Amino acid sequence: METTRQLTATVRHGCNSCRTGCKTTSVPDAKKGDELVVRTERGLEYALVLTDPAEPAPGSPPAGAEAVRHATRADLALQEELDSGSRSTEFRNCQALVAKLELPMKLVRVEKILGGGRLTFYFFSEERVDFRDLVRELAREYHMRIELKQIGARDEAKLLGDVSFCGRELCCSSWIRDMKPVTMKMAKNQKSTLDPSKISGMCGRLLCCLRYEDEVYTELRKELPPRGTRVRIVSTDARGVVLNGEVLTQKCLILLDRGGTASAPVADLEPEGVRGAPRVGADPSRQPPAPGAAGSAEPLPPPSG
Repeated sequence: METTRQLTATVRHGCNSCRTGCKTTSVPDAKKGDELVVRTERGLEYALVLTDPAEPAPGSPPAGAEAVRHATRADLALQEELDSGSRSTEFRNCQALVAKLELPMKLVRVEKILGGGRLTFYFFSEERVDFRDLVRELAREYHMRIELKQIGARDEAKLLGDVSFCGRELCCSSWIRDMKPVTMKMAKNQKSTLDPSKISGMCGRLLCCLRYEDEVYTELRKELPPRGTRVRIVSTDARGVVLNGEVLTQKCLILLDRGGTASAPVADLEPEGVRGAPRVGADPSRQPPAPGAAGSAEPLPPPSG
């Protein structure tokens, strides 16, 4: 008797965009981009399929969800209603209870899943909160399982969503899934100013983009000559001292010996006094050998006298 192949796909579900493996045995025609109703430990939920089903790799963690069916129009309409219910009656009632119990917490969002039976309340607080009385009041009101989750400032921005001052949707709510720490060293590496208003996001913490752009800035900065370096601008034969360098444009501002300043690309600079030396930021292995050096086609001149 032929056994059914156990295929799993990666799906995204929940208001915080959880990603997990999902068994697709019950929906064999599921594919990337499909919208499914899946069963997780929380109950029935809407999920988006991110990868085509495949056999799980050896040693991979067990699937956290199981496909039930393709989502119907009714399912999608209900999910849209649930997603827009962050200011629902449940939200307002919980806010009133928080004020009544004088709890030091800020309610951020209420999540209701497709199958019902559970309400999840996300809240922000700088300190530990004893919310047992709040859970009892909510359970008595709604007669279903109540879950409260304390989140940080970055998670709050991710759940609420917004548009950053760059004009795009917040990275944390649009595509970043693994929110790793961002350090001040990364900010110093990329910004000419450390003004908090210029390097902080909507959450009040350092911008997420500082982290995933740090590697590029680090590599490009290696190409720039240090400030104070004496250089020659090859195209004009002008000489001077490096005042500053622009990481992204790969240009340097030069204080000229003859007076004034000039902007020149890094590829047009070479250390002063070393004719034929590798240009600043250039790969020495690609430069022609100096006259008389090993491998040079030009022989050394004979000794005089």
